[in-house]
Amino acid sequence: MKILLVGEYNKAHFNIKKGLEELGHEAVVVANRDGFKKVDVDIEIKDHYTSFLLKKIRVFLYLVFKIDLLALSVKKQFKEKKKELSGFDIVQFINEAPFPFERKSHTQIFNWLCDWNDCSFYLLSCGLDYPSVKYAYDKKFRYDILTPYFENKGSKKDFSPALSYLSPEHIKLHKYLFSKIEGVIGNDLDYHLPLLNHPKYLGMIPHAINLDELKFEKSVVTDKVVIFHGINRYNYYKKGNDIFEAALKIIEEKFSDKVEIIVAENLPYKQYINSFDKAHILLDQVYAYDQGFNALEAMAKGKVVFTGAEKEWLEYYSIKEDTIAINALPEVENIVTKLEWLISNPDKISDISVNARIFVEKYHNHIDCAKKYLEIWDQTKPS
Repeated sequence: MKILLVGEYNKAHFNIKKGLEELGHEAVVVANRDGFKKVDVDIEIKDHYTSFLLKKIRVFLYLVFKIDLLALSVKKQFKEKKKELSGFDIVQFINEAPFPFERKSHTQIFNWLCDWNDCSFYLLSCGLDYPSVKYAYDKKFRYDILTPYFENKGSKKDFSPALSYLSPEHIKLHKYLFSKIEGVIGNDLDYHLPLLNHPKYLGMIPHAINLDELKFEKSVVTDKVVIFHGINRYNYYKKGNDIFEAALKIIEEKFSDKVEIIVAENLPYKQYINSFDKAHILLDQVYAYDQGFNALEAMAKGKVVFTGAEKEWLEYYSIKEDTIAINALPEVENIVTKLEWLISNPDKISDISVNARIFVEKYHNHIDCAKKYLEIWDQTKPS
């Protein structure tokens, strides 16, 4: 089969592509390179409006004339690549709006791909989309990515990307896509739970991780416990970086002779993935029920990761709390207590390190995940 994967976050689609190729299929990822992360893609859709001046011009033209220069540029690139984007058996979008511009243009791109490919169309629920944001906005989670918004943290601009998924323009796109696709697949419990009982929901396939690229090294503490905190300024409050920073300040004061803290900001993917090699513990995010891509890659490398590992996740995989990943609640005291526990019990760091790698191998191997996509596509595509 020939599969076209549209859009990218981290390496979610690229790893699925690699798994599909291992199974003898042809797969192509067409996407931008996920901003500053600069991830690999097969067909790059370039953002020519990254400089400060061009961003300002783009915003001005959109506010005054409703002309989005980035949307025009991306649509032009798609048209120029029509031949490369035609003749596929399956087309899958990584989410409802994989490019950072107005929704009407997303509808046009979707329709072009429909015209160029006599095939089945699917959606991933990966990153933000209408079901997950609406679920969060309606406060159906105990806490979620909009919790800091309701707590008045940050600015309105910080949460405008998420809230745009509740706009009339996006809801129109959402309804249109769901009327056309064969179905939608969730990537983790943060997307799975909002989609339960939806007639188009095809189930969850965990994030695909290419373990061949991630060397495991058991975390063994011989001197100081090294803690890594990677900060994405664009998602500072959404990830709970403010909570981690407050907790680390307490830990640094209390255990200055026992810990080393490494902080990195907005690193490209290839630099980021190696930047925490020295660490025993990695602080990922607090407003999650399941692990995202960065957490899983760190776990595969043998790091003890503070991330989403809520009771729903424990029940889904039938595991015990804080044995594979550390459930990071949005509470400074909770983070401090769990860090103190690990600093005082370094053997636990080694145990969790090994368990984390085994877990990722069992549930997130990119080839096994690719097999699940093939099964779902085969079962649901029109005869």
